[in-house]
Amino acid sequence: MLQAVIDTNVIIAGMRSTLGASHAILLAIEQRQFTPVLSVPLAMEYEEVAKRPGMLPHLSIGQIDAILNLICARAIEQRIYFSWRPFLPDPDDDMLVELALAAQVSYIVTGNLRDILPATELGLRVVEPREFIAIISTA
Repeated sequence: MLQAVIDTNVIIAGMRSTLGASHAILLAIEQRQFTPVLSVPLAMEYEEVAKRPGMLPHLSIGQIDAILNLICARAIEQRIYFSWRPFLPDPDDDMLVELALAAQVSYIVTGNLRDILPATELGLRVVEPREFIAIISTA
Protein backbone atom coordinates (compact mmCIF):
# COMPACT_ATOMS: atom_id res chain seq x y z
CA MET A 1 0.00 0.00 0.00
CA LEU A 2 1.12 3.51 -0.78
CA GLN A 3 2.69 5.35 2.16
CA ALA A 4 3.35 9.06 2.67
CA VAL A 5 4.45 11.62 5.22
CA ILE A 6 1.77 14.27 5.65
CA ASP A 7 2.84 17.77 6.70
CA THR A 8 1.01 19.43 9.57
CA ASN A 9 -0.33 22.18 7.30
CA VAL A 10 -2.26 19.56 5.31
CA ILE A 11 -3.80 18.03 8.44
CA ILE A 12 -4.85 21.45 9.76
CA ALA A 13 -6.26 22.56 6.38
CA GLY A 14 -8.23 19.31 6.20
CA MET A 15 -9.71 19.95 9.64
CA ARG A 16 -10.54 23.58 8.84
CA SER A 17 -12.69 22.86 5.83
CA THR A 18 -14.58 19.90 4.43
CA LEU A 19 -13.84 21.21 0.95
CA GLY A 20 -10.63 20.70 -0.92
CA ALA A 21 -7.82 18.23 -1.29
CA SER A 22 -6.54 18.44 2.29
CA HIS A 23 -9.87 17.21 3.62
CA ALA A 24 -9.86 14.53 0.91
CA ILE A 25 -6.51 13.37 2.37
CA LEU A 26 -8.15 12.95 5.78
CA LEU A 27 -10.96 10.96 4.18
CA ALA A 28 -8.41 8.83 2.30
CA ILE A 29 -6.71 8.06 5.62
CA GLU A 30 -10.04 7.08 7.14
CA GLN A 31 -10.85 4.89 4.13
CA ARG A 32 -7.36 3.30 4.17
CA GLN A 33 -6.55 4.43 0.63
CA PHE A 34 -2.95 5.01 1.73
CA THR A 35 -0.99 4.71 4.94
CA PRO A 36 0.40 7.80 6.65
CA VAL A 37 3.79 7.45 8.27
CA LEU A 38 4.29 9.22 11.58
CA SER A 39 6.97 9.83 14.13
CA VAL A 40 6.16 10.78 17.70
CA PRO A 41 7.44 14.35 17.16
CA LEU A 42 5.24 14.79 14.07
CA ALA A 43 2.15 13.46 15.87
CA MET A 44 2.87 15.83 18.74
CA GLU A 45 3.22 18.72 16.29
CA TYR A 46 -0.17 17.85 14.78
CA GLU A 47 -1.71 18.03 18.24
CA GLU A 48 0.11 21.17 19.35
CA VAL A 49 -0.86 23.12 16.24
CA ALA A 50 -4.45 21.82 16.12
CA LYS A 51 -5.05 22.80 19.73
CA ARG A 52 -3.64 26.32 19.51
CA PRO A 53 -6.27 28.82 20.62
CA GLY A 54 -8.33 29.95 17.64
CA MET A 55 -6.74 27.49 15.19
CA LEU A 56 -9.85 25.31 14.79
CA PRO A 57 -12.60 27.24 16.59
CA HIS A 58 -15.39 25.15 15.03
CA LEU A 59 -14.03 21.91 16.54
CA SER A 60 -14.07 20.87 20.17
CA ILE A 61 -10.98 19.38 21.81
CA GLY A 62 -12.81 16.03 21.73
CA GLN A 63 -13.40 16.30 17.98
CA ILE A 64 -9.77 17.25 17.38
CA ASP A 65 -8.65 14.30 19.50
CA ALA A 66 -10.94 11.96 17.55
CA ILE A 67 -9.46 13.04 14.22
CA LEU A 68 -5.88 12.82 15.49
CA ASN A 69 -6.57 9.43 17.08
CA LEU A 70 -7.91 8.15 13.77
CA ILE A 71 -4.79 9.36 11.95
CA CYS A 72 -2.55 7.71 14.54
CA ALA A 73 -4.55 4.47 14.42
CA ARG A 74 -4.18 4.26 10.63
CA ALA A 75 -0.52 5.33 10.59
CA ILE A 76 2.71 3.43 10.77
CA GLU A 77 5.06 4.73 13.45
CA GLN A 78 8.61 5.18 12.27
CA ARG A 79 11.50 5.90 14.57
CA ILE A 80 14.24 8.14 13.26
CA TYR A 81 17.78 7.08 14.00
CA PHE A 82 19.71 9.70 12.05
CA SER A 83 19.59 13.40 11.40
CA TRP A 84 19.88 15.34 8.16
CA ARG A 85 19.70 18.71 9.90
CA PRO A 86 20.01 21.37 8.84
CA PHE A 87 18.76 20.60 5.36
CA LEU A 88 15.68 22.72 4.62
CA PRO A 89 15.27 26.49 4.95
CA ASP A 90 12.86 25.99 7.88
CA PRO A 91 14.51 23.68 10.42
CA ASP A 92 11.06 22.63 11.71
CA ASP A 93 10.47 20.94 8.34
CA ASP A 94 13.61 18.80 8.52
CA MET A 95 11.77 16.16 10.53
CA LEU A 96 9.55 15.47 7.50
CA VAL A 97 12.58 14.64 5.37
CA GLU A 98 14.15 12.55 8.12
CA LEU A 99 10.90 10.65 8.59
CA ALA A 100 10.42 10.01 4.86
CA LEU A 101 13.98 8.77 4.50
CA ALA A 102 13.83 6.56 7.61
CA ALA A 103 10.55 5.01 6.47
CA GLN A 104 11.70 4.75 2.86
CA VAL A 105 8.54 6.40 1.56
CA SER A 106 8.49 8.29 -1.70
CA TYR A 107 6.06 11.10 -0.87
CA ILE A 108 5.92 14.11 1.38
CA VAL A 109 2.54 15.82 1.06
CA THR A 110 2.58 19.50 1.92
CA GLY A 111 0.96 22.81 1.20
CA ASN A 112 4.41 24.37 1.52
CA LEU A 113 6.25 23.22 -1.60
CA ARG A 114 8.72 26.08 -1.63
CA ASP A 115 10.36 25.20 1.68
CA ILE A 116 10.31 21.42 1.25
CA LEU A 117 11.23 21.17 -2.44
CA PRO A 118 14.97 20.72 -1.68
CA ALA A 119 14.03 17.22 -0.43
CA THR A 120 13.69 16.19 -4.09
CA GLU A 121 17.51 16.20 -4.19
CA LEU A 122 17.32 13.13 -1.93
CA GLY A 123 14.93 11.29 -4.22
CA LEU A 124 11.72 12.22 -2.40
CA ARG A 125 8.62 13.41 -4.22
CA VAL A 126 7.22 16.55 -2.64
CA VAL A 127 3.61 17.03 -3.72
CA GLU A 128 0.63 19.19 -2.89
CA PRO A 129 -2.54 17.58 -1.55
CA ARG A 130 -4.43 17.79 -4.86
CA GLU A 131 -1.58 16.01 -6.69
CA PHE A 132 -1.43 13.31 -4.01
CA ILE A 133 -5.18 12.73 -4.28
CA ALA A 134 -4.70 12.17 -8.01
CA ILE A 135 -1.85 9.73 -7.27
CA ILE A 136 -3.85 7.64 -4.82
CA SER A 137 -6.86 7.68 -7.12
CA THR A 138 -4.82 5.90 -9.80
CA ALA A 139 -2.93 3.55 -7.45
